[in-house]
Amino acid sequence: MLAAPEYRALPTDGYRRKSPAPRGLGPVELADTILQALNPQIIDRFAEESGFVKRERKIDPVAFLLALTLDFGISLQRSLALLKRGYEERAQVALAYSSFHARFTPELVRFLRLCVAHALTQLKEADGRLLAERLSVFEDILIKDSSVVRLHAKLASLWPATRSKKVAAGLKVDTLLSVRAHGPKTLALVGERTHDVKLLRPGPWVRNRLLLFDLGYYSHRLFAKIGENGGSFLTRVKGSADPVFVRSLQVHRGRAVDLEGHRLSEVLPRLDRGVLDAEVEIAFRRRVYRGTSHGDTLVCRLVGVWDEEHHEYHLYLTNVGTEALTAEEVAELYSLRWQIELTFKELKSYYALDQISTAKPEAVEALLWASLLTLIISRRIYNLVRRRAPEELRARYTPLRWATVFRQVAPRILEITMDRYAGDRPNPDDGRVVSYFLTKEALDPHVRRHRLLDGFTD
Repeated sequence: MLAAPEYRALPTDGYRRKSPAPRGLGPVELADTILQALNPQIIDRFAEESGFVKRERKIDPVAFLLALTLDFGISLQRSLALLKRGYEERAQVALAYSSFHARFTPELVRFLRLCVAHALTQLKEADGRLLAERLSVFEDILIKDSSVVRLHAKLASLWPATRSKKVAAGLKVDTLLSVRAHGPKTLALVGERTHDVKLLRPGPWVRNRLLLFDLGYYSHRLFAKIGENGGSFLTRVKGSADPVFVRSLQVHRGRAVDLEGHRLSEVLPRLDRGVLDAEVEIAFRRRVYRGTSHGDTLVCRLVGVWDEEHHEYHLYLTNVGTEALTAEEVAELYSLRWQIELTFKELKSYYALDQISTAKPEAVEALLWASLLTLIISRRIYNLVRRRAPEELRARYTPLRWATVFRQVAPRILEITMDRYAGDRPNPDDGRVVSYFLTKEALDPHVRRHRLLDGFTD
């Protein structure tokens, strides 16, 4: 347990001499930030609409949700018995285990899905990062990916795994990450065998936004659809793709390789330049409509950057023009896709996304949604702390360091929020400890270290 006296004894004078100190975070402000994302009145309404609570309440849905998110959601020892004890301690009630276990029903899953959807809306509306001036042409940069969570083998008939030599079960956590909100924009749980391409459906929501994704979402028909809806995309080039060069977008002196009219497979072995930047044409088939599929072509930009270490070109496909991004910037921007991998690492390493041992389907889904809700609440507080910090310190609040500290103080954050929800005054010692850890301990001590979002956001 983190003790308040340790906080009061921690020296800060040396830190303050080096740079401005981040502003502290009061316990009331912290609790109100959480209770805004999980508004008690809205949560009560969700509990009734989903059927999670009946007229005679034995469980307070708000207290249950807070315990599930800020206690169970950061615990690596995940069991329903532990969750029951934690809820009883915070809500000051006694429940029979059979009664508590019986609460993990499809109604609870519906309740948590509603809560996650509402919290995502709150995260989107909260102030987050601003894109750098060179990226101001985009309203946001969205990163698409999914991660598999291994489940109890008894669930294999319900959620069968893919490419497994033994009986196994798994679910995919499908995520669309917003760089501006520094958190998820959409979340979904789907069977592991669901193809990634089916999980990305462009519509008007992609307008003026740049989508980054890996080869799991590679589809020329998908790329065309994104462009038709006013969006932009950036992905690696699939090995089997062989587009035809239309024209070079760079001027090369001397005996440069002629590109026009040739296929990529013909040109690449003979190419000897550090950067390839050209317009290409790709043939593809439209979706089958009334039994007929029509052929079409996609004109986009192909960028290649030579990797000296591995002696090969890294090839990218995009519809972002040269006036917005140079070829080198295209390659640099694709590295942002690693941001979503860090988010999955955070979910699994700190919020125990893959530490679910129960074989009860409803409990599995409920606990997965709880982990995702923990991430959203963590991001909401992160954005608040980062926004209040001096501008020169903001980049030093990195995701994994933040997750480490947030997990340490989550029990105290829960106590503060429960006191505020009950109308009591939060413990000032808890408030001081939490404020110190979230504003100062979460700050990366390495001032000059390069960070993933450097150059892309404020």
